[in-house]
Amino acid sequence: MISPNTERDALYDDASGHVAVGELDEAVKLYRRCIGIDPSYFDGWHALGMALMKTGEMKEAIGAGMMATTLQPNDLLAWTALSQMYVKNGQIAEAEDAKGKARILSLGGKVLK
Repeated sequence: MISPNTERDALYDDASGHVAVGELDEAVKLYRRCIGIDPSYFDGWHALGMALMKTGEMKEAIGAGMMATTLQPNDLLAWTALSQMYVKNGQIAEAEDAKGKARILSLGGKVLK
């Protein structure tokens, strides 16, 4: 029997391959399956958010980005991506807040949750 993490990781790799060739809708489906197997999978949430942002699904992208920052509140890339998502959705105050957290992390600080 295949372990859940092995299946999750294979789906993630497949999804990333789809992103590489511009097949974003297929990538989104596979990333969703990853987090369905493991809802605490940070990489899956982060990648899902980025793929959704590229497809223009901003509200869902922001939700995935928020989940990524919840799972790993001290991840610089997650806060930077969330800031980009907010900008694309016209939520400038939220974008500035996320950017500020990214800035704190870039200087070696921590974001308290």
